[in-house]
Formats: sequence, structure tokens, C-alpha cells
Amino acid sequence: MTELSTIYKLSLIAVTCFIQACSSSSCPVLECWFVQEKAGRGGGLTGATTQEKSLLHIRTEEDGQNDESQRAPKDINPERVYSVIDPAGTLCHRSLNPPKGSVTKPQCEINPFLPQPSSLDWVSSLTESGLSPVYLQAEWFSSAFQGLNEQLGISTITRAPTGSKEHSVILSVTTKTVSVKSRLGEPVQLDCGFWINPSSPLYGAGFAVEWRYQFRGRGRLILAYDGKTDRLADTQEEGATLDFEALHEKGNASLLLQEAKVLHSGTYICTVYLPHLLAQVALDLEIEEPPSLSIHPSPLPLAVPGQTINVQCEASGFAPLPVEFSWEIKGADGKSKTLDSFSVTGHRQAWDRTFSQTSRLEIDTSKLDLGRGGELTCVAAHAGGTRRTSVTLNVIGFSSPSIEDSMAMVGVALVLYGLIKFVSWTFTSSGSAEADKQDKKEK
Repeated sequence: MTELSTIYKLSLIAVTCFIQACSSSSCPVLECWFVQEKAGRGGGLTGATTQEKSLLHIRTEEDGQNDESQRAPKDINPERVYSVIDPAGTLCHRSLNPPKGSVTKPQCEINPFLPQPSSLDWVSSLTESGLSPVYLQAEWFSSAFQGLNEQLGISTITRAPTGSKEHSVILSVTTKTVSVKSRLGEPVQLDCGFWINPSSPLYGAGFAVEWRYQFRGRGRLILAYDGKTDRLADTQEEGATLDFEALHEKGNASLLLQEAKVLHSGTYICTVYLPHLLAQVALDLEIEEPPSLSIHPSPLPLAVPGQTINVQCEASGFAPLPVEFSWEIKGADGKSKTLDSFSVTGHRQAWDRTFSQTSRLEIDTSKLDLGRGGELTCVAAHAGGTRRTSVTLNVIGFSSPSIEDSMAMVGVALVLYGLIKFVSWTFTSSGSAEADKQDKKEK
């Protein structure tokens, strides 16, 4: 019994150690780039930026690691090794912790951050006192993370007492939809959530949320909300909204677009403001609508050997560019053949910003062994999906009839032969009867 008790205790100890080991290894050690600007060279010019390798030891609790576990590799300056405490565990996401030996790694960048008030109308209420709290007298970093396969995007603001390398996450903004694709007319949700450290004096001091759109250097404000005064900015875009209940209760700042349009394609920036602080994440939305295809003329006219037929295929209502055309024909024997004698017009844009484009095909029946014809197919390959449409091509007057046609002609010949024999027999019989009557009269 004593031996069993000892084994039982040892088993419990082993399981406990295993669980602790797993929990301690669930948060990653992240290799990052520490980026900062060099001092200006005079004349108001800013010098180039410098990049240094750095190391972040992520933890969820303040108790923790010894100096041995945080020893810097040879290629990293020991001054750039930091401990980051993230009570929410956001930075412990699996996409930031790839398997050991993995070639692909998450992306990470750290920048020094200077807390300051904002003059934006929907943010100014957060710092209306005009005072700068003593709490801000510390070292602040802004960090951006992107998980493997674009599973996650995170931006954090961390604080450390002056001279310390142990930072605490004060604000984190997260998105699980770094890249989004949608069809036209569908509702779209762009994910954005934030977390504020409850131990920070900024917790409960109010927040603001802003969504902006950018595309090819141009931008516009989509929506802005002052959470402290519960007020929306007057520039809210039609069809865009937030779930305000979830925003206040869970920090869910996701943007809801009621109906996806082509003009919605681009980059969206979700920014969360606290007094003197801000963090933001960027998301890409791509509207992918496959084309609708139509062949003209349809149906195709009957063709004879040696005739040239012009056919066009129109792809309409697609976005974005480009679309790739191809043509193929399937003969009566079931074999498909690719046709290359086609051209493509320039694209045209409709009022809803979708595109249309036309492909023109020239078919020379003398160069194709089509027999009685076949099925002509237009194919349009697009990022939103490949579309196909077909039409039947009939060729008449060819020199070598098919077996079915030969059998039909034999059948017709037999019927005609029987009809001729019947008519001949009828006339012969009536002629014989008339001759017999004439012979009887003469007698």
C-alpha cells in the first residue's frame, strides 16, 4: 500500500509539472525589430530610421522568469530583451507561437511611443481637463504583431517604469480578419476588438473608436464614436454601423457593412483611443464578384463546311480586374479542342464600378474537323471563380455522313423502293385487267 501511495504521489507531481510546463510554454518568445528614428540632422529634417533585433518574453502574470531564461542570443543586444506582461493573453495566441524549427515566423515591430492628447472632435473629451497625469511619466512602446497565415493582427501600447525592461500591456487592439473577401451585396463584418488593462488608471476613463478607409493614397472617415459621451460623429457613412452594446460590454468595435459594394474594396483602419494613447490595426477588404457570361449570337446559325463564323462572349458585372478568356469546342466524338483564334476588347466600367469585357472568336469550319458540329464553350477565369457558358454549333452539308445518317438514308431508299414497286405493281395489275376486258369484247 505504501508503494502504491508513493507511485500515486509521484504521478500527481509529474502531471502537475507537465501542466506547468505546458502553461509556461504556451506564451511565445518573439523576435521583433526595434525601430526608431535617428536624431535630426538640422534644418528640420528627420534622419533615417534604425532597426535592431529585439526579443520579447511574453507572460500573462507578473511572477515569472529568471535572468537565465531571458539571456539574450549572441546576435541580440541585451538591452533589447524585454519582458511583456499581457494579462489578457492576447499575445499568447497560437498564430504567434509557431512550432519549433518552423521556417515561417510571425511578424513583429516595436516603436517608442509618446503619449499625447488628440484634437479630434470625437477624442478631445478624453483629455478635456488638459492635465498630463504623472502616470504617463514612464517608458512607452507601441508594438504591431501579425500572426502566421494572416490569422491575427495585434497592436499594443505597453508601459514600463523608467529604466525597467518589464513592460505591461495597457491597451491592445486585435483583428481576426486581417484579409477579408466578399461577394457583391453581402453583409460584411470587419473584426476589431480592444482590451484595456483593469489595473491601469486609464481603465474606465473613457474611449473612442474610429474607422477609416484608404485606397491608393486616398482616404475617408467611415465612422467615429466617442464612447465617453456616447456620441457619433456627423460624418458617418451610410450602411456602416457598430454594435454599441457589444462595444461597451465586450470591447467589440467591429465594423458592420450592410451591403458590400465595389467601392468598399480597400484598407480599413480601426483605431481605439484612450486618454493620451491610441492603437490601431489595419484590415484589407476585397470585393470579388465573378462575371456573368453570354454568347452572341445564340443560338448559332447553321454552318456549312468552309464557312467562317464570328462569335462573341461577353463577361459582365465582375470585379476586380482582370478576367482571362479561353474558348474550347467539343466534337461529336466527345473530344475537346482549344481554340486560339480570338481577341479581347478593352474593359468597360459600369455605374456600380463593376467591369465588362468581350472576347471575339472566329471559327473557320474548313480548318476544323467538326463533322456535324459540336458544343462551343466560352470560359472566363476570375479571382472570384471560373465561369463557363456553352452553345451548340451545327454543321450541315459535309461529305462523309455518319453511321446514323447512312442508316437513315438506307431506310429512306428502301421505303422509296417499296413505294415504287407498289405503284408499279398497281399500274401493271390495272393494265392487265383492262386488256382482259378488251379481249372478251372482241370475242
